[in-house]
Amino acid sequence: MTKIYDIAIVGGGIMGCASALRMAEGGMQPIVLDQGDLGQGASGANAGTLSLQIKRVRLMPYALKGHHEWEAMGEAVGFHKTGGFTLAFTEREAALLHERQTLKAEAGAPITFASDRQIREAEPGLTRKVLAASYCPEDGYANSSLTGQYFRRRLRDAGIPYRERCPVSAADPAKEGFNLTTPDGSVHARRLLLAAGAWLRPVAALLGVELPVQARINTVSVTERLPPLVSAVIGHATGLLTMKQKSNGTVLIGGGWQGRGTPQEGRGHVMAESVQPNLALAQYALPALANARILRSWTGFEANVPDFYPLAGALPGVENAFVLGCVRGGFTIGPYIGKLMGDFIMGREPQLPLFDPARSFDEETT
Repeated sequence: MTKIYDIAIVGGGIMGCASALRMAEGGMQPIVLDQGDLGQGASGANAGTLSLQIKRVRLMPYALKGHHEWEAMGEAVGFHKTGGFTLAFTEREAALLHERQTLKAEAGAPITFASDRQIREAEPGLTRKVLAASYCPEDGYANSSLTGQYFRRRLRDAGIPYRERCPVSAADPAKEGFNLTTPDGSVHARRLLLAAGAWLRPVAALLGVELPVQARINTVSVTERLPPLVSAVIGHATGLLTMKQKSNGTVLIGGGWQGRGTPQEGRGHVMAESVQPNLALAQYALPALANARILRSWTGFEANVPDFYPLAGALPGVENAFVLGCVRGGFTIGPYIGKLMGDFIMGREPQLPLFDPARSFDEETT
């Protein structure tokens, strides 16, 4: 007899796996399908920064909850709470910093403004050209390369089947839900959750739905092992720098500088004209990096829609189909919004509202 799952989840990143675990806790029988390995898309290719200071105001309640989820995962995902400074070097940057961080503090983030003396005492290695800075004690990081390993174990312990390197090439409505075509044979499920990140657009197209999903090609670089230079997560008022020194001495440097390529072509390509200004800004903030060697730079795709808020809810026009993804900073909120999505699919009232995929996509700035 053909096995019929309660739901098939296309995409085995943080959000897809967190949703599967939540639904299994509620008594559903999910299956997770990923075209690659679990947690190796955006969930595993990012810099691992967990900073409330770089989250949008409207998403702050979700980021706060997401932080608690990462802290609960602890050593299994390399979680470290280090605190974080966001720096401004010019009057314009200082004004931007005060405006944005004040709004985020009002939204619940424990962000304060740091004096020059506080910065010197906490991080003597930073440049003396800091004009203004904010601080959040909750900021930190996790090791994104452990994401797949962590959720693979969690799915296995929960008895949730998953298939890796198993792309879905067709999704056909059936009497009892959906028939999915994969290299490992057909998968039959009553419901369908699309959580495929930067690949959401072509996956939704299998069901005749056009989602306005684009992909950013973010670049991350890592240095050789260095003596202790900085203990907190460091950012810049413009958002064009994230930096932290890990326990092994390497320094991870990001900030959303773009490579080139498309998800359909595979991994993106690093562009020297993007890496160089990213590293220059990092060195300006932390002068000791002038003598450091960069061991590797890589890219990861980050899906977004025009308003840069999540798609989280029913897939428009397709009964029993749902979509989850497309948010800048999804690494932080992913474990939590995955739980909300699981509750929504099970007919429970989510603790916080979701983000209707059928909304109009007007540009928003806060």
